[in-house]
Amino acid sequence: MTKSYNVRFWKIYNTRRGAAPYQVRWVVDGTIFPRHFTTSALADSFRSQLVQAARNGEPFDTETGLPDSMARAANGLTWYAHAVEYVDSRWGKVSGKQRISIAETLTAVTPVLVKERRGAPEPAVLRAALYGWAFNKQRRLTDQPPEIAAALAWIAKASRPLDELSEYEVITAALEACATKLDGKPAAPGYYGRRRRVLYNVVKYAVTRKRLKTNPIDGLDWKAPEAPFEEVDPAVVASPAQVRELLAAVTYAGYRRGGHLVAFYACMYYAMMRPGEVIALRRQDCELPDDGWGRLMLGESRPTVGRDWTDTGQVHEARGLKGRPRKAKRPVPIPPELVVILRRHIARHGVAEDGRLFRTERGGIIQASGYTRTWRTARPLALTPTQVTSDLARRPYDLRHAGITFRLNAGVPATQVAAWAGHSVEVLLKIYAKCVDGQDHVWHDILDRALRS
Repeated sequence: MTKSYNVRFWKIYNTRRGAAPYQVRWVVDGTIFPRHFTTSALADSFRSQLVQAARNGEPFDTETGLPDSMARAANGLTWYAHAVEYVDSRWGKVSGKQRISIAETLTAVTPVLVKERRGAPEPAVLRAALYGWAFNKQRRLTDQPPEIAAALAWIAKASRPLDELSEYEVITAALEACATKLDGKPAAPGYYGRRRRVLYNVVKYAVTRKRLKTNPIDGLDWKAPEAPFEEVDPAVVASPAQVRELLAAVTYAGYRRGGHLVAFYACMYYAMMRPGEVIALRRQDCELPDDGWGRLMLGESRPTVGRDWTDTGQVHEARGLKGRPRKAKRPVPIPPELVVILRRHIARHGVAEDGRLFRTERGGIIQASGYTRTWRTARPLALTPTQVTSDLARRPYDLRHAGITFRLNAGVPATQVAAWAGHSVEVLLKIYAKCVDGQDHVWHDILDRALRS
């Protein structure tokens, strides 16, 4: 397919024959292209579009004779068809978590990019059809319930032409969908940011495939509705003494599972690890001296993704650390208390064949449902009735929040805590802004010494 700017136009000619006597003829790089119309008005409108495209500096295709803008419209590709193609193009190149992020974004955007709502399925059914089938390459060709098939047939017909994304009202409607939760409230900045990046890349793919001339999001004068940043609530943060009580209670929270999970939860608190990082922890990643501080060298995570989104059909996916290159490592110093817990865990329970410290009785991957259920059993054993009904350490992940908060409140610089926890400094300070407390005396002492000197 070649393009040319060598274009000439002839006057509209009335052949006085047939049902479409009005003929528009133009020449692209020496090749004559005719088009017939039933009325002179239609012929004049078509010719005007050609002339305007030439004046705008658009190249003309030497095979179809059409400028880029008219070729895209003639192609008739819809947003929905383009989005499905984008999913397929990225499926083998991204992780399961990224596949989910793409599907979530497209599920939010696609229902608003329609020509009309007549005959639309229920919103919940349409979302299920888009997320579970249309934007999941592995499930798209599987058997679909009748309501799912009907919903996908409707969206395929109702979807707007892709080239309409260049219109301000259309692209801003897509961004508005990215910035809004199902209840109509503004989405958190981090969540909106992820959705916007996905939408931008989907539209960029259209530019790369010559379906759009430019990315309409570039330079767009539009801002998402403001929403509060996702800060950690101080009410969920347990003190060191409370954490010790909770870890002791875990040993009573199930004959088989409780004792095996004490070290699991301890890693989340004392090493500020994410659950997926704890699941992937191996003996060879641990430096556990007989006395003093140890160190963990983290380099892998196994987050819960879901069987429908992994190539292996497993619930968990082996991947690198969050927000880092695939082979990057993150060293984390661990206090003697965690060293003792890990040494005791290895002595009692051993390790898996691949060195993993934590596994099921059959050597499998620990499931989120399992360690969450044990935690729910342990909380009433360690906390007062009032605390049990509160948000204090309600989720296992709150142990990581408590570990990070403890270090910040102890006076460890945020840059160092961020490096250990696998955060950026900016995000760390925003998330834990309300949890940093009780450090005035530290800064007072530093300032007093500086003034005296």
